[in-house]
Amino acid sequence: MKHNWIINYLLQSRKSDHPLIIGIDGLSRSGKTTFVHQIENELIQKNVRYHTFHIDDHIVERCKRYNTGKDAWIEYYFFQWDIEWLTNHFFLLMKERTMLRLPYYDNLKDVQKLQSVDLAEVELIIVEGVFLQREEWREFFDRVLFLDCPRKKRFAREDERVKTELEKFQTRYWKAEEFYMTKVNPIEKADFTIRT
Repeated sequence: MKHNWIINYLLQSRKSDHPLIIGIDGLSRSGKTTFVHQIENELIQKNVRYHTFHIDDHIVERCKRYNTGKDAWIEYYFFQWDIEWLTNHFFLLMKERTMLRLPYYDNLKDVQKLQSVDLAEVELIIVEGVFLQREEWREFFDRVLFLDCPRKKRFAREDERVKTELEKFQTRYWKAEEFYMTKVNPIEKADFTIRT
């Protein structure tokens, strides 16, 4: 599937010397990573300098998002990332700074490690992840694409072992997704909605 029209539109939207910031939003297993790879391939062909951030690279340690005493869906939606820190040290700075220091999560060791990211000469920044249009972050994007995919289809894409944890989906993931779809209404807020 080609997305030349999207790329062309996005590049025409750039109105300053600052990089254009694009959000690829969508619920779990909606096809965000695949879509981003397709976009990246077209950017390479057009010689556009870009950098992609995956919001799940920046989740916090397990002790901060599990067994907190709050409902599981609240832990997932509100505690999975340090929302305030990312707002102040990532979203607020990525248009102005050529170098960022960000915490990257190491799943095996369950720790965050600070890494430097060089954004010098970058023309376009892609941020991919779930819940990107939450109130704290939406204003930082120049354009947002929302990938809309029915829950049944998304769940079918999960690993067979993961599918056995149905209660976790019901109490943690799906409740948070329902909150996001109802409270934030990302389909309406997005600049484009693409069915996947």
